Amino acid sequence: MTDADACAICGDVIEPEVLSSKLQAAFPDADLEVQDLTGTRDHYQARIVSDAFVGKTPIEQHQLVYAALVEEMKGPIHALGLKTYTKAAWAKKAGQ
Repeated sequence: MTDADACAICGDVIEPEVLSSKLQAAFPDADLEVQDLTGTRDHYQARIVSDAFVGKTPIEQHQLVYAALVEEMKGPIHALGLKTYTKAAWAKKAGQ
């Protein structure tokens, strides 16, 4: 963890920009959107579209995300809603 990350995570919260950058680092090809659901910087929803999810069940997809956020899930993030898609699944959903 860098000093900048440590500052952004102090006080048991995480800034949305830091969460987004961590997810982008874990899923470089991802199109993602992060929302702070309560304005308290500890309850988030994330939509992640990545080919890293190809061939994975939804549970396996979520496990990949949680693996990328191990430290954050220990405290700064109290709730994280996930919507994970492969690029093909997202294109199909967007075309509906």
